[in-house]
Amino acid sequence: MIDSDLLDVASEYGNPVYVYDSEKIASQYQRLINAFSSVGDLRINYATKALSNISILKLMKQLGSGLDTVSIQEVQLGLAAGFEPQAIIYTPNGVSLKEIEAVAKMGVQINIDNLSLLEQFGTRHPKNPVCIRINPHVMAGGNSNISVGHIDSKFGISIHQIPHLLRIVENTAMNINGIHMHTGSDILDIDVFLHAAEILFDTAKHFKNLEFLDFGSGFKVPYHENDIETNIEELGEKLSKRFIAFCQEYGSELQLIFEPGKYLVSQAGHFVTQVNVVKQTTSTVFAQVDSGFNHLIRPMLYGSHHHIENLSDPNGKERFYSVVGYICETDTFGSNRKIAEITEGDLLVFRNSGAYCFSMASNYNSRYRPAEVLWHKGKAHLIRKRETFEDILHNQVEIAFSKASEQ
Repeated sequence: MIDSDLLDVASEYGNPVYVYDSEKIASQYQRLINAFSSVGDLRINYATKALSNISILKLMKQLGSGLDTVSIQEVQLGLAAGFEPQAIIYTPNGVSLKEIEAVAKMGVQINIDNLSLLEQFGTRHPKNPVCIRINPHVMAGGNSNISVGHIDSKFGISIHQIPHLLRIVENTAMNINGIHMHTGSDILDIDVFLHAAEILFDTAKHFKNLEFLDFGSGFKVPYHENDIETNIEELGEKLSKRFIAFCQEYGSELQLIFEPGKYLVSQAGHFVTQVNVVKQTTSTVFAQVDSGFNHLIRPMLYGSHHHIENLSDPNGKERFYSVVGYICETDTFGSNRKIAEITEGDLLVFRNSGAYCFSMASNYNSRYRPAEVLWHKGKAHLIRKRETFEDILHNQVEIAFSKASEQ
C-alpha cells in the first residue's frame, strides 16, 4: 500500500485509525520460512498478544501459522479464528492452576514456566503433554525493558534449577514433550542468541521423548530509515545447521518452533492521526494530535521509536516538532522530530504501529479506541469499528441514589 491509500482510509473511516498491510505481513512470514528452509519440520507460531484482532489471526492461519498465546482468552480467540487446538501453544506467566487446567482440557499445548505449577499440574495430570519454559540467563535483546532472559526475570525456570526440575518430572512421571526459551526483543547479536540456543540444547538432552524445541523470537525490525535489524538469513543458516546436527545427536527429528509477533506485524502497521493544534512555547513547537498513550503507549512505556511523517504535506519544508497527544498526562510520541511543516488539520502517520499498539490501547480519559482497517488485495476492510459512547457505558452498572432525608 502507498500513502495515498492511507489518506483514503482516513477519509472513509475517520481518524485516528490503525491500518495494517496484509501483503507486508505475508512477506515477513515468507522471509522467515525461507531463512529456515533447510529444517525438515519448521513451525511458526504467531504471538497473538502483538495484534490480536480476529481477522489478523485468520490471516495468519491462511499463511500456515500456528499461534503462541499467553492467556485463556487468547486461546479462545485462536479457536474462534479457526485454529485447531494442536496448532496453539499456551505460554502463560503467573496464572492459576485452574486456568492452566481449563486450557489443557481444550487440547492446547501447555507450556509451564515455574516449578510450583509444574509439580502441581504434573501430579494431577501426568499424561498430559507439557512443554517447559527455561530461563537461560542470557539477554539476547537490546532493550532491558523488554528482555526476559536475564537472571532476575519473572519468566521461565532458571537453568540453575534443572536438578529440581528433573526431580519433579521423575516424581510425577509427567510427559515432557517440548523445551522453550525466549530471551527478549530486539535481538541483534546472533552469536548471543546461538549461545542461548546451546543452553536449550543442553537442557533438552535430559528428556528422552521430546517432540519440539521452541526458540521464542524477539527479532528486531527497523524502526526508521537505515536502522539495523536482525539478520534473519544469517540466523537461519547458522541455527538450522546446528539444529539439524542436534537432532542427529538426539536421535529424532524434532520440530523447530519460533513465535514471532513484532517481526510479522510491526512494519505492516500505520497509525494515522490528525493535528488538532500547533502550539509554540518559548523553546518548543508542539504538534498536538487527536490521540495519546491511550492509543499508542509504547513510546512512553518503553521509549520506543515510531517514525512520524506528515501525510497531508510530505514535501513541505522540514521543521522540528515535538509530537504530543490530547491526554491529560505527559504523552510525548516524539521530541524534536524533523517533520515536513505541519499545519492544523494535517494528518500524521506513525510507522511500525502494527505490534503492541492497538493491543495495549485503553479508554483512559474515557476516550474511544480507534477503528482498525486491514488493507488486503488493494482494498480497505474494516476489521474493528471505532468505539462509541455506548461502548464506554456498556459494562458499567448505574446505582440509583436517593436524596438525603430532609432534616
